[in-house]
Amino acid sequence: MPVRIAIGLAVTVVCVAVAGRRFHWISKLVRTGRTAPGRTRTDLAARAEAEVTEVAGQRKLLKWKVPGLAHFFTMWGFTILLFTIVEAYGDLFDPTFHIPGIGTSPVLGFIEDFFATAVLVALGVFTAIRIKNAPSRRERASRFYGSHTDAAWITLLLIFGVVSTLLLYRGAQIGTRPRQFPYGNWAFASHVIGAGLAGLGPRVDGVLATTFLLLNIAIISGFLVFVSYSKHLHIFMAPLNVAFSRRPRALGALDKTPDMDMENVTEDTVFGAGLIEHFTWKQMLDFVTCTECGRCQSVCPAWNTGKPLSPKLMIMNLRDNMFAQAPRLLAAASVDGEATSVSTSPEPQTLVPFTIEPDVLWSCTTCGSCVEQCPVDIEHVDAIVDMRRYQVLMESSFPSEAGLMLRNIENQGDPWGLGASKRTEWTNGLDFEVPVVADAIPDDVEYLYWVGCAGALDERARKQVQATARLLHRAGVSFAILGPKESCTGDPARRIGNEYLFQEQAKANITTLEGAGVKKIVATCPHCFNTLKNEYPALGGNFEVVHHAELLDYLVNAGKIVPGTGYRGTVTYHDPCYLGRHNRVFDEPRTVIGAIPGAKNVEMRRCRERGFCCGAGGARMWMEESIGTRVNMDRTLEALGTGADVVSTACPYCMIMLDDAVRANGKEDEVRVLDLSQLVEESMVVGATSDHRGPAVAAAERTSPVLED
Repeated sequence: MPVRIAIGLAVTVVCVAVAGRRFHWISKLVRTGRTAPGRTRTDLAARAEAEVTEVAGQRKLLKWKVPGLAHFFTMWGFTILLFTIVEAYGDLFDPTFHIPGIGTSPVLGFIEDFFATAVLVALGVFTAIRIKNAPSRRERASRFYGSHTDAAWITLLLIFGVVSTLLLYRGAQIGTRPRQFPYGNWAFASHVIGAGLAGLGPRVDGVLATTFLLLNIAIISGFLVFVSYSKHLHIFMAPLNVAFSRRPRALGALDKTPDMDMENVTEDTVFGAGLIEHFTWKQMLDFVTCTECGRCQSVCPAWNTGKPLSPKLMIMNLRDNMFAQAPRLLAAASVDGEATSVSTSPEPQTLVPFTIEPDVLWSCTTCGSCVEQCPVDIEHVDAIVDMRRYQVLMESSFPSEAGLMLRNIENQGDPWGLGASKRTEWTNGLDFEVPVVADAIPDDVEYLYWVGCAGALDERARKQVQATARLLHRAGVSFAILGPKESCTGDPARRIGNEYLFQEQAKANITTLEGAGVKKIVATCPHCFNTLKNEYPALGGNFEVVHHAELLDYLVNAGKIVPGTGYRGTVTYHDPCYLGRHNRVFDEPRTVIGAIPGAKNVEMRRCRERGFCCGAGGARMWMEESIGTRVNMDRTLEALGTGADVVSTACPYCMIMLDDAVRANGKEDEVRVLDLSQLVEESMVVGATSDHRGPAVAAAERTSPVLED
């Protein structure tokens, strides 16, 4: 056996064995996680689409333009260059080896050299990006803050080594046996290097060809080992993680709906995740898939306002904990139905506060920006809520101010504790009667209007539901309300971690809705909308649910609502997280604004999928914000920066948070915060002027607005 064959095979076998052992270990470790519910093999088309768009198409990464394109060409470069790996190993045994069928095609030679060159260019882009955004220069503003930057530089060096040795040994081959090199001038990069080496003579070129060939094989094999022990595991794990993600398009419901059977609780019952083994295997797969790219960190409202929560660092800490606990987890794993010997690892400490600090856990608004931006479909929000569940249900440890909110929901059915008797007060200012469902919804009523706690009980939010009700009435849409029978959907309880209270609220509401024969629901609150539409089905509540922005869009397009010229000014629309990212309702509100003749829509820099949270989600509405800048202030400053007369939205929580911040900035005399319904209704007010304060005050003071026919 020639020496070069022996060297090439020996290096490959050793490296493949080391990497294979590591991958097998990781596989066993991930499989120690709990069963991940809701994942079936019946949605193969959706999974295939996700693989095509997310992995092959790099959809999420391409939103980042320059780094996205660089990553796109690097990923596809390595995919195409798999052909060169086959050629390299073939060349070990036969210098004239060609891939059967395509190995002599000039097109293949061009494609290989094109992508090799593209990868080298991409490496230059990555180098510039990492220097410009180095944590040492930008600290928290760098998305690489906290990442393993040394590993990233090693990776860039290894990629450069793979591509450079590939081109060098191909160039040397041209000088050694030009007639046997199959690609001609189509392999342009190889020929450029070959021309540079031509003066050395065939003998020297032959030595160089063998040397660089073995170096290429050695670097590729070593890279495999390095990947298996570094954050670059995502090269192999990302396609798996994307395939098993439930969310190729929208966040929707939380991943887990655990059975909260409190009558059969034992000493072994665990709610949520207090130890690493309480997570599902899919969540553990998330942990090892993290690329440490920091895209989640760069869009997180908590991190951007000076709070300690970084979704990236949280996932990295959970991954480190999982690796540290691996001996114990694997020792306890079942083998043929029996546990193996007990590990000598020390008794594990709870994730909170020893791995995840409490302020990290409670800073999350569950807005979903992290999940939306993650290029490998990590589901950060589910992990956070699972840890919150453990803290609330197992440890009774949560922010004190949230306790009042939870007690109010449990005792009065709303977060403010105002009670069911006040749920119809918002109808007092209307000049038509709103039917209240007694036993069953009337046959001639199309929609059950789910008003929501904020819409029924908060003064500012009441204006939103009143405007919506008037528009629906004017459009001839029949609707009724539950009135005193309506109770909190349980969304704040669920997001803060009280899964038991959520399920109790949900079951009671489902019983009420089904008992009344409700089929179609319209909701103004995106949190209620998301819960009714996406989370109640797991508990048996299946209803057709629309948001009022969607219904307004339909009514405007159908000509049943015709916006007038009563409003003339500039509008910037704020995307509510639970309407936008969680349910992909982006276009409908903008279509409605676009239908108002005098409204000019200007977008904020962070809009649509990248919309910035108002700070109220994840039950943060009822918790103090004492660390860093207030999230609603950050968002409102961006809205004010557009110069818009009106900040419009389609969520009562967002209205309250943005209006508070506008007032805190002393801009309430210049800028108004209006729901979509209020804006449409104002445009229909007869005699309105371009002076935004005039129609605003008039519309607010009218109990029965005079509308255009």
